Amino acid sequence: MHPDVVVMGAGIIGAACAQALHRRGLTVLVVDRHGPASGTSAAGEGNVLVSDKEPGPELELARASRRLWPALAEDAEWEEKGGLVVATTENAVAPLQKFAAFQRAAGIDACEISAEDALHHEPHLNPEITAAVHYLQDAQLNPVKATRTLLRGIPFRQAEVSTTDGRSVTTTRETISCGAVVNATGPWARNFGVNVLPRRGVVLVTTPIPGRIRHKVYDADYVGAVASGDADLQTSGVVESTQAGTVLIGSSRQRKGFDDTIESRVLKALAQRAIAMFPMLSTVPVMRAYGGFRPYAPDHLPIIGEDPRTPGLWHATGHEGAGVGLAPATGHLLADLLTGATPITDPEPFRVDRPEVMV
Repeated sequence: MHPDVVVMGAGIIGAACAQALHRRGLTVLVVDRHGPASGTSAAGEGNVLVSDKEPGPELELARASRRLWPALAEDAEWEEKGGLVVATTENAVAPLQKFAAFQRAAGIDACEISAEDALHHEPHLNPEITAAVHYLQDAQLNPVKATRTLLRGIPFRQAEVSTTDGRSVTTTRETISCGAVVNATGPWARNFGVNVLPRRGVVLVTTPIPGRIRHKVYDADYVGAVASGDADLQTSGVVESTQAGTVLIGSSRQRKGFDDTIESRVLKALAQRAIAMFPMLSTVPVMRAYGGFRPYAPDHLPIIGEDPRTPGLWHATGHEGAGVGLAPATGHLLADLLTGATPITDPEPFRVDRPEVMV
């Protein structure tokens, strides 16, 4: 087989790139050492968010993806549930409102509501919250199902890639010649020439409590944690339900290489933050916890484009915890650039030759 493009990585980003290239009429082969959505994509919450991104290139990529997702999310538990960001102290009110105002100026539906209105949206919220913003565009899906949906009809080969020169990939089984290669290996993308590091995240899963939490709800300090480059442990309160009624509790961020140990202090911090927002969760059992590695780029922007050092090698990585939300537009943009079409959004901020991401 001599495909037009080999996509390395069968997570949500690799799947979106493969799907977008396939739609352009290119022959695509996806290669992964395990299986579809077996890494980072299986270790997230499935968020499709605009609420946590300040105005700029990442928000524009998120808006483009938000427009594309509904038509792509067949059989992926798509929910346009909206998001609720709450302030839990008086000091957090002004920064939350300022951030929402910037987003409204950029075209986001960020509606400031009173604490009383927030309790109407989420009756089980802590009544001591001080302010809230309702985001109508936030959504959620099942990332494993979404990845498999995007990969339908696209050939897949299970093998570990050792090297690539942009015109072929050498795996543990064979060398595959092709026209181009896409590096969508997420936290492992550094193996192929870009400065991406693993950032550990952990999620708690409760027993089902159907209908108790209606939106994605998070503490206002979550935005700061997303934008931070601190390697030490950071936690913020993030709570949402799945269609099965279980509650997902996050979020944590920690740079400690590929150490996959789940620490009790992280679980305790997540539980405490969730209970601070929803006191009723103190009596709900936790079934399990899971963790994963997010692809962290030092300047907090995805890396999308051709590598100027290796013609034919393209990168689509560095999305950290926003890969699900940014996947469709990332795939679309990469396919635009690879085929010479008009880009769906400005590609300049995501170029590969940024000083922060070249290794």
